[in-house]
Amino acid sequence: MSTVPQWATLGEWLGLVARGVTFRTASRVSLIVGTILSAVNQGAVIASGDAGPATAVRVVFNYLVPFTVASVGYLAPFRAPRGAPAGPAKD
Repeated sequence: MSTVPQWATLGEWLGLVARGVTFRTASRVSLIVGTILSAVNQGAVIASGDAGPATAVRVVFNYLVPFTVASVGYLAPFRAPRGAPAGPAKD
């Protein structure tokens, strides 16, 4: 039997992400998608040497958004029904 990372509130979801439950999966997705997005959206600016702080912020978001989406997708099936206690459950 394995335990599944059940959650019911945004705080519990954030706690699971902060503890690294989604890190392995979400970081791989983020690395691939973030690199593609950065190359497509900021590649010319970076290659020309004109990248500044605003470009750096955009690149960070190019990695942060896919990480968040992958984390949501990873944890979505483990959401506890309303009114049910969240926490480790037996599968």
